[in-house]
Amino acid sequence: MARRAAFRLGDERIPAGERLQVEVPIGRLYTQTPLQIPVEVIHGRRPGPTLLVCGAIHGDEINGVEIARRLLRTTGLKRLRGTLLVVPIVNVFGFLHQSRYMPDRRDLNRCFPGSEKGSLAGRIAYLFRTQVLDKATHVIDLHTGANHRFNLPQIRAELRNPATADMAESFAAPIVLNATLREGSLRACADAAGTPVITYEAGEALRFDEVAINTGVRGTLRVMRMLEMLPSRRRGRHKPRKRAEVASTSTWMRAETDGIMRPVAGIGHRVREGQRLAVVADPFGRVESPVLSSVAGIIIGMNNLPMVNEGEALYHVARFDELDEAMKTMDAFRDRYKPLQGEERMADHPWDNDLGQDNNSDNSDDENS
Repeated sequence: MARRAAFRLGDERIPAGERLQVEVPIGRLYTQTPLQIPVEVIHGRRPGPTLLVCGAIHGDEINGVEIARRLLRTTGLKRLRGTLLVVPIVNVFGFLHQSRYMPDRRDLNRCFPGSEKGSLAGRIAYLFRTQVLDKATHVIDLHTGANHRFNLPQIRAELRNPATADMAESFAAPIVLNATLREGSLRACADAAGTPVITYEAGEALRFDEVAINTGVRGTLRVMRMLEMLPSRRRGRHKPRKRAEVASTSTWMRAETDGIMRPVAGIGHRVREGQRLAVVADPFGRVESPVLSSVAGIIIGMNNLPMVNEGEALYHVARFDELDEAMKTMDAFRDRYKPLQGEERMADHPWDNDLGQDNNSDNSDDENS
């Protein structure tokens, strides 16, 4: 059998069966220190898809960096079919400064497909697209919630593409949000090129979360098995049962007044229409305003900062055609990670309480997809 052709990235040539870290130059700091985007290329001996796994397009979203690190340490990659491109940190500038944004204050995930002669963010988006993204046949984009906002592990995807829907289901996060494409995002750019792409959202900016990281690593490996890049663990068995529920829509509940928020409901809770989620009060306790859910569903995102302003997004509630089935999936997810939470001493974990307890669509700024 003829040897598989080498994979080329920039000026580097990676022969079949080898791996190499390639540095894609993106410019210099004002100190003249050069900056590169590191890309780990694992080029399997046998043909298959080219999967891109990338994190930290927003520089303060660090869970994806750890997911990428653990993925690269997986021993099963020695049997890889196809090619795996792993980019732990896309927004190197933002990562250095622990910031979501580029130095020009632009959001890199609103600048795709980029421009060779545009702003700094536009130029880096163009470089990443032409050097890396365009070489992929499938993409997993890793994100977290924005500052002080925690996201339940979830997949966001445009499910009209059957290949994208297969990736979303195979990842097996507890929730799949059928999310519209955001103009300028990597997800929209890849989709426009016909490349199946999913966004994994979990945790909070500038915080490692073990459940979010573990779910991300396992989900990525499941997608690779579905794509036959790795050997299946279920040879000769029936297709595994569905482990994710698709949300039809989602809505953010916002503060009706300024003040200090006292949460009542938490991540993963099932809520009724009209149910109280939190109370916002002035510091003197003279005026209290409840935050009510306008829909029935499951809380998939929430603001963790007690100080809130009028109109601020506080709770993200996903709606389901089969809410009871969605809660069964949530309960199974919670049970699967209870031992992990105990080992990590995560007593204050956002979903450490009873996710099934019933306590007395617009998009938020943390929409990363």
